Amino acid sequence: MARMGRPPKDNPKDLRLQVRINQSTLDKLDNCVKAEKSTRSEIVRKGIDLIASQLNQK
Repeated sequence: MARMGRPPKDNPKDLRLQVRINQSTLDKLDNCVKAEKSTRSEIVRKGIDLIASQLNQK
């Protein structure tokens, strides 16, 4: 019998990361979220990708 439900994702986001930030950093993050019409998680992932690509160029 076939399984029901959603198909598995190619790249599941099943790991959690918790960080402590101050109010000014949170305000910056939320401004980015509004400007990009995205989520906090996606903005953080984009930031990590940006830094990683800069490191690879060196």
